[in-house]
Amino acid sequence: MPLGRAHSVAVTGVDGQVVEIEADIGRGLPAIHLVGLPDTALQEARDRIRAAVTNSEEEWPDSRVILALSPATLPKVGSVYDLALVAAVLDAANKVQRDRLRKTVLLGELALDGRLRSVRGILPAVLAAKNAGWATVVVPESTLPEAGLVGGIEILGATTLRAVLGWLRGERQLTSPDPPVPGVRDNGADLSEVAGQSEARWAIEVAAAGAHHLMLTGPPGIGKTMLAQRLPGVLPPLTARESLEVTAIHSVAGTLPVDRPMIDIPPFIAPHHTASVSSLVGGGSGMAKPGAVSRAHRGVLFLDECAEIGTKVLEALRTPLEDGEVRISRRDGVARYPARFQMILAANPCPCAPAREADCVCAPTARRKYLGKLSGPLLDRVDLRVRMQSVAAGALIDEVGESTETVRDRVAQARAAARERWREFGWITNAEVPGPALRQRFRLSKAALDPVERALRRGVITARGADRALRVAWSVADLAGVDVPGADQVATALAFRDRGFQDGGVQ
Repeated sequence: MPLGRAHSVAVTGVDGQVVEIEADIGRGLPAIHLVGLPDTALQEARDRIRAAVTNSEEEWPDSRVILALSPATLPKVGSVYDLALVAAVLDAANKVQRDRLRKTVLLGELALDGRLRSVRGILPAVLAAKNAGWATVVVPESTLPEAGLVGGIEILGATTLRAVLGWLRGERQLTSPDPPVPGVRDNGADLSEVAGQSEARWAIEVAAAGAHHLMLTGPPGIGKTMLAQRLPGVLPPLTARESLEVTAIHSVAGTLPVDRPMIDIPPFIAPHHTASVSSLVGGGSGMAKPGAVSRAHRGVLFLDECAEIGTKVLEALRTPLEDGEVRISRRDGVARYPARFQMILAANPCPCAPAREADCVCAPTARRKYLGKLSGPLLDRVDLRVRMQSVAAGALIDEVGESTETVRDRVAQARAAARERWREFGWITNAEVPGPALRQRFRLSKAALDPVERALRRGVITARGADRALRVAWSVADLAGVDVPGADQVATALAFRDRGFQDGGVQ
């Protein structure tokens, strides 16, 4: 009897690889053997697929069945292979049309009664099939909105094994996805609702223009969280490529809404201050799942009460902040997840956190120790630092700041200028520009660099801090409509790192 063949996809992190499944029906007692590094869920597929076939009024071979998944060295995780396993067996038994099966990738878990269930990671799996040149992908019908985000490949959905087999035999049609529905911005939270805090509002605008990291400190109840929550509304919508990146991560994490899976708006992720290292950067048993830093990819990661977060958790942020991705090794392989996000840190100035600094009862050592968890290397990666003050009564009652829409328009113009300037180098925002490029190819005038050089000589900033200040200077220039940063823009950028630069130089 000839070998049967079908194809599925193994998803590792957000990367997928097409897996070939071979089925051999030979002599011997009835049994099912799986080879090719299957995990526990895949080993249990032996009972699932046999019950699904018989309950779908199909005949399972009454002899030994060997199922081999290749490449053999690639760990196979999960139940996404169920549908392809059945198709390979029935292909070996000459019960489906081979010409259609050979052009199709099959994804989905089978229930015992033959229903086709959804699985995580459908989007990256479909992307992998498309990139490998496949013509058609069959997925559970409930995942059609997600799979339909991928163009250039035929996407079909089914609810049962019987429907898929009928399609493979040319007896029926399967469902096609509807056009994707774009996301809708939440207009309920507007930047104009934040009373006063002009400096912090300006910092939010600069951070949005260049994708910079920001730290807000000050007494409770003055708007730190409100400002952080409004940053995503100021950011421009995601491009088509960025949207697929973000949606793929949330697909693997299992956090996509069923009715509207496309994420084309920058996400806002705010883990609790008791979060562990694994929940922040990713982890778990088997294949590592994406953490908060990856779910915040192309969006905002807000760490409120950052002084209460464990030191090990905070230090785990240094690698994704620098590299823009995380790689996590676990039993079932190495998972890679993008993690290029904007970080906002918020903290009270001391443990007692009074409304007025004069009412603080903390000892000086306690105040120093409270924010001492934030190490120098971590703070050096924060581009903008703002100390917020209590709001005056007049600002609280009378003052109305600019709306989110107004600020978003300026940010969009600044980002467009940066994108055009860095286009030939592959950079999108000012925060992505490497330090050597800022110091050599795009070196500023001597007058503009003079405050930076003086700060370096005095040890006020590090070499990394100087590079980050230059990136902020470019963002300030873009917001001002200036082609190249001058002394004023550099002074503004340095003032965000140290109060001593507030007047344009070291005091």
